[in-house]
Amino acid sequence: MEAGIVGLPNVGKSTLFNALTAAGIASENYPFCTIEPNVGIVPVPDERLETIQKFIKTQKVIPAVLQLVDIAGIVRGASEGEGLGNKFLSHIREVDAIVHVVRCFADSDVIHVDGSVDPIRDIETIDTELMLADLQTVESSKDRAAKSARSGDKEAKARVELLEQCYAVLAAGKPVRSMSFHDPETEKRVRGLGLITAKKVLYLANVDEDNLTGEGDLVAKVRARAAEEEGEVVPVCARLEAELIELDAADRQEMLESVGLTEPALHTFARSAYKLLGLQSYFTAGEKEVRAWTIPVGATAPQAAGVIHSDFERGFIRSETYSVADLEQLHSEKAIRDAGKMRVEGKQYVMQDGDVCHFLFNV
Repeated sequence: MEAGIVGLPNVGKSTLFNALTAAGIASENYPFCTIEPNVGIVPVPDERLETIQKFIKTQKVIPAVLQLVDIAGIVRGASEGEGLGNKFLSHIREVDAIVHVVRCFADSDVIHVDGSVDPIRDIETIDTELMLADLQTVESSKDRAAKSARSGDKEAKARVELLEQCYAVLAAGKPVRSMSFHDPETEKRVRGLGLITAKKVLYLANVDEDNLTGEGDLVAKVRARAAEEEGEVVPVCARLEAELIELDAADRQEMLESVGLTEPALHTFARSAYKLLGLQSYFTAGEKEVRAWTIPVGATAPQAAGVIHSDFERGFIRSETYSVADLEQLHSEKAIRDAGKMRVEGKQYVMQDGDVCHFLFNV
């Protein structure tokens, strides 16, 4: 699963990407510094891994990860090919969710592409370009589906109806994600249309060091905007996070305490992005490694096993499962088994976030 970072030029996208992935990509202060999308792996902090390792000694601990794509800055007119618009839009279509970085700080040394700081205007600039791009997609898709519908194709007729609904929403200046679908099959069809504004959005409010918790007026405006979409806002100071990533653990903790934070804001971001993508973790634990595996919310035990290896899903027999809380209480898998808390789950079991599993399979 991938999340793509978008935003206007010079809002701090690449700086945040550097801090998240320690990739060291270019982040100079001029538009179009990022041309090809940069891809990085972001670990998802999870204190449950440390809890498991406390009772099951292992050689290494492997957290869950997200794939993050830093997409070049979009400018007004991108939907018509302005700047490097066509290339940028194609990259956004390929990701599963959007992380929208919004500038919420004033700094005369950092040029703003529109000459002043206004987060709502910036959001609307991006949204407008993405909606215009989606309108083009819907129009062309509707024409093709209409031809098939005239021949009596029921699926094509349903597709035309759905495309017309999407067109009406986009033409009214609203993203497709603002539509409500109570039918899972319709939601699946919408995802299949490949519309950019159907993707979920997490707003990253890039703040200055005097407003790390995002209590200022600019962030308040972004929060109000996100609330309309049932979205979320994470305040992050890109400059501070970039400094933190350069420090060793002890100095990093000291610096965090000096500014009143308990952890880097980017940890909050990673967990929020993970949740945004509809993901959760389960764990495997043994002498070689304790590892978090990423699965969609609602995945069954065989599907979860298949994340490790396709043979595990194909030959799935059962899962022996317990919770991290069980391990914390009883201190060992043997004690969990003796206490009757080692659950045996079959093919229909729906995985819960934080399950610790041993899969039995036969191929």
